[in-house]
Amino acid sequence: MRIGELAAVTGCTPKALRLYEAHGLLGTVARRGSYRHYGLKDVQRVQWIRQALALGFRLAALEPLRTIETPDGAAAVLTLLQTRRSAIADELARLQAADTALAELAMELATCDGTNTCRAPEPLA
Repeated sequence: MRIGELAAVTGCTPKALRLYEAHGLLGTVARRGSYRHYGLKDVQRVQWIRQALALGFRLAALEPLRTIETPDGAAAVLTLLQTRRSAIADELARLQAADTALAELAMELATCDGTNTCRAPEPLA
């Protein structure tokens, strides 16, 4: 299939496909004359890339996808995923702490009726 067909099948633009190719994420793309020709392997690779981007990865971090078909490449992708999950867990903990602080502040402010002096909130750590 040509680049326009791959774009239609995967839901991305030909420009994005050329960018993925420039980053080496599609491997060597077969050509017939001046036209790129893609196969089912390329469809799967583009789906991996798009899913990774949707999950917050940056294109530059996806270098391990180049060799995902090899044991070492698959291990590198797994490490990449685990690192991202760890970062998300840290962010979730930070957001939970912020939510708890906001709830405590809201409860404190709810006791202020205009006649009582509200105490200043504790500084954030």
